Amino acid sequence: MAAKIARALFWFLCLGVALVGYRILFLGMEAGFPDMHKHFGHAPIFWTHAVAASATLVLIPFQFWQGLRSRRRDIHRWIGRAYLVAVLAGGLSGLYMSFFAMTGPVAGAGFFLLALGWLSTTWMAYARIRTGEIAAHRRWMIRSAALAFAAVTLRLYLPLSMVIGLPFEPSYTVIAWACWIPNLIAVELWLRRGQILPVQAAPAG
Repeated sequence: MAAKIARALFWFLCLGVALVGYRILFLGMEAGFPDMHKHFGHAPIFWTHAVAASATLVLIPFQFWQGLRSRRRDIHRWIGRAYLVAVLAGGLSGLYMSFFAMTGPVAGAGFFLLALGWLSTTWMAYARIRTGEIAAHRRWMIRSAALAFAAVTLRLYLPLSMVIGLPFEPSYTVIAWACWIPNLIAVELWLRRGQILPVQAAPAG
């Protein structure tokens, strides 16, 4: 029962935050993200990041859906390819945007390392599946998903910091790191305990 609730919450958070990100398509940057519009003038880069990062949140629950992975491996592969493209777009735009972080270079460094780690773990997952190392591929995909999930944790921590009355600038600077480091630590501990789904042999690609 607890596992079902956790899965449902994971789906809800991923798809909910993706929908929030996609408001840029309907409202534009100025109305949808007014703070970023004032601070970050590179609209095409921000559009790319918002759309691509939101796409990864839509794809992740389907990519880890065991029934789909076991019964329709072709769909699983196409979702994986789409995820790879979305991470490339979201990660590279994120690297660029990190130099313009709202609260300065400390926050920017956090976002830079997040984007770099996201690109690196995703590339490792791709490299492992190309050589048929299914278990290693899955482990790297879990790490990649944990970093993608930073988009969710950031949007949980920010309103929480506001509710409890913390000042924005130091809170945002801390959250630039806290939105992804605990995620990565949590999945690493989980993987080291061997809590990973059984692997079925499959051809690479």
